[in-house]
Amino acid sequence: MQLLFLRNATFLLEWNNKKILVDPMLGTKGSMDPVPNTANAIRNPTVDLTLSDIAVQTMVQDIDAVLLTHTHRDHWDVTAQEMLPKTTTIICQPEDVQKITDAGFINVIPVNDSITWNQFTIHRTGGQHGTGEIGKLMAPVSGFVITDGDQRLYIAGDTIWCNEVKETLDRFKPEHTVVNAGAARFLQGDPITMTAEDVLQVINHPANTNVIAVHMESINHCTLTREDLAVAVAVASKECNIPDPGDWIMLN
Repeated sequence: MQLLFLRNATFLLEWNNKKILVDPMLGTKGSMDPVPNTANAIRNPTVDLTLSDIAVQTMVQDIDAVLLTHTHRDHWDVTAQEMLPKTTTIICQPEDVQKITDAGFINVIPVNDSITWNQFTIHRTGGQHGTGEIGKLMAPVSGFVITDGDQRLYIAGDTIWCNEVKETLDRFKPEHTVVNAGAARFLQGDPITMTAEDVLQVINHPANTNVIAVHMESINHCTLTREDLAVAVAVASKECNIPDPGDWIMLN
Protein backbone atom coordinates (compact mmCIF):
# COMPACT_ATOMS: atom_id res chain seq x y z
CA MET A 1 0.00 0.00 0.00
CA GLN A 2 1.28 3.45 -0.89
CA LEU A 3 -0.13 6.90 -1.38
CA LEU A 4 0.91 9.96 -3.33
CA PHE A 5 -0.02 13.12 -1.43
CA LEU A 6 -1.03 15.82 -3.89
CA ARG A 7 -2.40 18.79 -1.91
CA ASN A 8 -4.91 19.61 0.81
CA ALA A 9 -6.92 16.36 1.33
CA THR A 10 -6.19 15.03 -2.17
CA PHE A 11 -4.12 11.89 -2.53
CA LEU A 12 -3.78 8.88 -4.79
CA LEU A 13 -4.02 5.55 -2.97
CA GLU A 14 -2.43 2.52 -4.64
CA TRP A 15 -3.37 -0.76 -2.99
CA ASN A 16 -3.67 -4.30 -4.34
CA ASN A 17 -3.25 -3.08 -7.93
CA LYS A 18 -6.10 -0.59 -7.57
CA LYS A 19 -5.81 3.19 -7.76
CA ILE A 20 -8.22 5.29 -5.71
CA LEU A 21 -8.19 9.09 -5.93
CA VAL A 22 -9.37 10.65 -2.67
CA ASP A 23 -11.09 14.06 -2.45
CA PRO A 24 -9.78 15.53 -5.70
CA MET A 25 -9.15 19.28 -5.81
CA LEU A 26 -7.31 19.65 -9.12
CA GLY A 27 -7.66 23.32 -10.05
CA THR A 28 -4.69 25.62 -10.56
CA LYS A 29 -3.44 27.95 -7.84
CA GLY A 30 -5.88 30.80 -7.29
CA SER A 31 -8.64 29.32 -9.45
CA MET A 32 -11.28 29.55 -6.68
CA ASP A 33 -12.52 32.43 -4.54
CA PRO A 34 -11.30 32.56 -0.94
CA VAL A 35 -13.42 30.98 1.77
CA PRO A 36 -15.49 33.94 3.06
CA ASN A 37 -15.68 35.20 6.63
CA THR A 38 -12.08 34.23 7.31
CA ALA A 39 -8.91 36.06 8.34
CA ASN A 40 -7.55 36.66 4.83
CA ALA A 41 -8.68 36.97 1.21
CA ILE A 42 -6.10 34.73 -0.47
CA ARG A 43 -7.54 32.89 -3.46
CA ASN A 44 -7.70 29.10 -3.41
CA PRO A 45 -5.94 26.78 -3.79
CA THR A 46 -3.05 28.72 -2.28
CA VAL A 47 -0.47 26.40 -3.89
CA ASP A 48 -0.21 24.62 -7.21
CA LEU A 49 -0.11 20.87 -7.71
CA THR A 50 3.40 19.46 -8.05
CA LEU A 51 2.28 17.32 -11.00
CA SER A 52 2.32 18.64 -14.56
CA ASP A 53 -0.95 19.13 -16.43
CA ILE A 54 -0.16 16.07 -18.54
CA ALA A 55 0.56 13.98 -15.44
CA VAL A 56 -2.76 15.01 -13.87
CA GLN A 57 -4.63 14.17 -17.08
CA THR A 58 -2.96 10.78 -17.19
CA MET A 59 -3.73 10.11 -13.53
CA VAL A 60 -7.46 10.81 -13.79
CA GLN A 61 -7.75 8.54 -16.83
CA ASP A 62 -5.94 5.71 -15.04
CA ILE A 63 -7.74 5.50 -11.70
CA ASP A 64 -10.18 2.77 -10.68
CA ALA A 65 -12.36 4.95 -8.43
CA VAL A 66 -12.76 8.27 -6.65
CA LEU A 67 -13.52 8.27 -2.92
CA LEU A 68 -15.29 11.43 -1.71
CA THR A 69 -15.61 12.17 1.98
CA HIS A 70 -17.94 15.08 1.06
CA THR A 71 -18.42 17.59 -1.72
CA HIS A 72 -17.10 20.85 -0.32
CA ARG A 73 -15.17 22.51 -3.11
CA ASP A 74 -11.74 21.92 -1.56
CA HIS A 75 -12.46 18.18 -1.86
CA TRP A 76 -14.44 18.09 -5.12
CA ASP A 77 -13.75 21.14 -7.23
CA VAL A 78 -15.11 22.08 -10.65
CA THR A 79 -11.82 21.20 -12.31
CA ALA A 80 -11.95 17.63 -10.96
CA GLN A 81 -15.56 17.28 -12.10
CA GLU A 82 -14.60 18.45 -15.59
CA MET A 83 -11.43 16.34 -15.88
CA LEU A 84 -12.71 13.02 -14.60
CA PRO A 85 -14.47 10.75 -17.13
CA LYS A 86 -18.20 10.64 -16.40
CA THR A 87 -17.93 6.85 -16.23
CA THR A 88 -15.56 7.04 -13.24
CA THR A 89 -16.73 5.07 -10.21
CA ILE A 90 -17.47 7.56 -7.42
CA ILE A 91 -17.79 6.18 -3.88
CA CYS A 92 -19.44 8.65 -1.51
CA GLN A 93 -21.79 9.32 1.38
CA PRO A 94 -25.50 8.92 0.49
CA GLU A 95 -26.25 12.62 0.97
CA ASP A 96 -24.00 13.53 -1.98
CA VAL A 97 -25.35 11.13 -4.61
CA GLN A 98 -27.74 13.61 -6.21
CA LYS A 99 -25.13 16.36 -6.48
CA ILE A 100 -22.65 13.98 -8.12
CA THR A 101 -25.17 12.53 -10.57
CA ASP A 102 -26.33 16.05 -11.40
CA ALA A 103 -22.72 16.70 -12.47
CA GLY A 104 -23.10 13.91 -15.03
CA PHE A 105 -21.44 10.96 -13.31
CA ILE A 106 -23.20 7.66 -13.96
CA ASN A 107 -21.37 5.17 -11.70
CA VAL A 108 -22.05 6.53 -8.21
CA ILE A 109 -21.91 4.14 -5.25
CA PRO A 110 -23.25 5.42 -1.91
CA VAL A 111 -21.99 3.88 1.33
CA ASN A 112 -24.72 3.77 3.94
CA ASP A 113 -22.87 1.48 6.35
CA SER A 114 -20.43 -0.63 4.33
CA ILE A 115 -19.95 -1.95 0.81
CA THR A 116 -17.77 -4.52 -0.90
CA TRP A 117 -15.85 -3.11 -3.86
CA ASN A 118 -13.42 -5.41 -5.64
CA GLN A 119 -11.27 -6.99 -2.90
CA PHE A 120 -12.04 -4.24 -0.38
CA THR A 121 -14.66 -3.63 2.27
CA ILE A 122 -15.35 0.08 2.72
CA HIS A 123 -17.04 1.23 5.94
CA ARG A 124 -18.49 4.71 6.35
CA THR A 125 -17.71 6.50 9.61
CA GLY A 126 -18.95 9.67 11.27
CA GLY A 127 -17.33 12.92 12.25
CA GLN A 128 -17.92 16.51 13.31
CA HIS A 129 -16.88 19.24 10.88
CA GLY A 130 -16.76 21.82 13.68
CA THR A 131 -18.78 22.57 16.79
CA GLY A 132 -22.12 24.20 17.53
CA GLU A 133 -24.08 25.89 14.76
CA ILE A 134 -21.06 26.02 12.45
CA GLY A 135 -20.61 22.28 12.76
CA LYS A 136 -24.27 21.76 11.86
CA LEU A 137 -23.97 24.03 8.82
CA MET A 138 -20.83 22.25 7.58
CA ALA A 139 -22.42 18.78 7.81
CA PRO A 140 -22.82 16.16 6.51
CA VAL A 141 -19.31 14.77 6.23
CA SER A 142 -18.03 11.21 6.42
CA GLY A 143 -14.87 9.25 6.93
CA PHE A 144 -14.13 5.80 5.57
CA VAL A 145 -12.27 2.71 6.74
CA ILE A 146 -10.95 0.58 3.89
CA THR A 147 -9.80 -2.96 4.51
CA ASP A 148 -8.58 -5.83 2.35
CA GLY A 149 -8.86 -8.26 5.27
CA ASP A 150 -5.20 -7.86 6.21
CA GLN A 151 -4.77 -4.10 6.62
CA ARG A 152 -7.10 -1.26 7.57
CA LEU A 153 -6.77 2.35 6.43
CA TYR A 154 -8.90 5.01 8.12
CA ILE A 155 -9.53 8.21 6.15
CA ALA A 156 -11.08 10.44 8.80
CA GLY A 157 -12.23 13.27 6.50
CA ASP A 158 -13.03 16.79 7.65
CA THR A 159 -13.58 16.30 11.36
CA ILE A 160 -12.26 17.49 14.67
CA TRP A 161 -11.35 15.05 17.45
CA CYS A 162 -14.73 13.77 18.65
CA ASN A 163 -16.51 10.65 19.86
CA GLU A 164 -17.08 9.45 16.29
CA VAL A 165 -13.33 9.43 15.60
CA LYS A 166 -12.56 7.75 18.92
CA GLU A 167 -15.21 5.09 18.32
CA THR A 168 -13.83 4.37 14.85
CA LEU A 169 -10.33 3.88 16.25
CA ASP A 170 -11.74 1.68 19.02
CA ARG A 171 -13.77 -0.46 16.62
CA PHE A 172 -11.44 -0.90 13.65
CA LYS A 173 -7.96 -0.39 15.15
CA PRO A 174 -6.60 0.78 11.79
CA GLU A 175 -2.91 0.32 11.04
CA HIS A 176 -2.90 3.70 9.26
CA THR A 177 -5.02 6.84 9.70
CA VAL A 178 -5.15 9.91 7.47
CA VAL A 179 -6.38 13.00 9.35
CA ASN A 180 -7.28 16.42 7.97
CA ALA A 181 -5.43 18.96 10.07
CA GLY A 182 -4.94 22.65 9.31
CA ALA A 183 -7.20 23.96 12.11
CA ALA A 184 -9.41 25.57 9.46
CA ARG A 185 -11.69 28.20 10.93
CA PHE A 186 -13.93 31.17 10.32
CA LEU A 187 -13.80 34.53 12.10
CA GLN A 188 -16.37 33.16 14.55
CA GLY A 189 -16.37 29.79 16.28
CA ASP A 190 -13.88 27.02 16.87
CA PRO A 191 -11.72 25.17 14.31
CA ILE A 192 -13.58 22.92 11.87
CA THR A 193 -10.68 20.56 11.11
CA MET A 194 -8.09 19.07 13.43
CA THR A 195 -5.76 21.25 15.48
CA ALA A 196 -2.35 20.04 16.61
CA GLU A 197 -3.98 18.97 19.88
CA ASP A 198 -6.57 16.95 17.98
CA VAL A 199 -3.91 15.20 15.93
CA LEU A 200 -2.06 14.31 19.13
CA GLN A 201 -5.28 12.80 20.50
CA VAL A 202 -5.33 10.45 17.51
CA ILE A 203 -1.62 9.65 17.91
CA ASN A 204 -2.06 8.95 21.62
CA HIS A 205 -5.09 6.71 21.18
CA PRO A 206 -4.50 3.10 22.32
CA ALA A 207 -5.14 1.84 18.77
CA ASN A 208 -1.54 2.93 18.13
CA THR A 209 -2.32 3.87 14.55
CA ASN A 210 0.25 5.35 12.18
CA VAL A 211 -0.99 8.91 11.59
CA ILE A 212 -0.60 10.79 8.32
CA ALA A 213 -1.63 14.45 8.65
CA VAL A 214 -2.73 16.42 5.58
CA HIS A 215 -5.06 19.38 4.77
CA MET A 216 -2.56 22.14 5.54
CA GLU A 217 -1.25 25.18 3.65
CA SER A 218 -3.59 24.84 0.66
CA ILE A 219 -6.80 26.68 1.60
CA ASN A 220 -6.98 30.24 2.91
CA HIS A 221 -8.77 29.49 6.21
CA CYS A 222 -6.31 26.82 7.40
CA THR A 223 -4.23 28.29 10.23
CA LEU A 224 -2.05 25.33 11.27
CA THR A 225 1.06 24.81 9.13
CA ARG A 226 3.05 21.63 8.61
CA GLU A 227 5.93 23.17 10.54
CA ASP A 228 3.67 24.11 13.46
CA LEU A 229 2.32 20.57 13.63
CA ALA A 230 5.79 19.05 13.38
CA VAL A 231 6.94 21.18 16.32
CA ALA A 232 3.92 20.20 18.44
CA VAL A 233 4.48 16.51 17.71
CA ALA A 234 8.20 16.77 18.51
CA VAL A 235 7.53 18.60 21.78
CA ALA A 236 5.18 15.76 22.75
CA SER A 237 7.90 13.23 21.80
CA LYS A 238 5.53 11.55 19.34
CA GLU A 239 5.69 10.59 15.67
CA CYS A 240 3.50 11.67 12.78
CA ASN A 241 3.92 11.54 9.01
CA ILE A 242 3.44 15.09 7.68
CA PRO A 243 4.00 14.88 3.91
CA ASP A 244 4.79 17.71 1.53
CA PRO A 245 2.82 17.88 -1.73
CA GLY A 246 4.32 15.39 -4.15
CA ASP A 247 5.56 12.99 -1.47
CA TRP A 248 5.04 9.24 -1.81
CA ILE A 249 4.30 7.46 1.47
CA MET A 250 4.85 3.70 1.77
CA LEU A 251 2.40 2.08 4.19
CA ASN A 252 3.50 -1.40 5.24
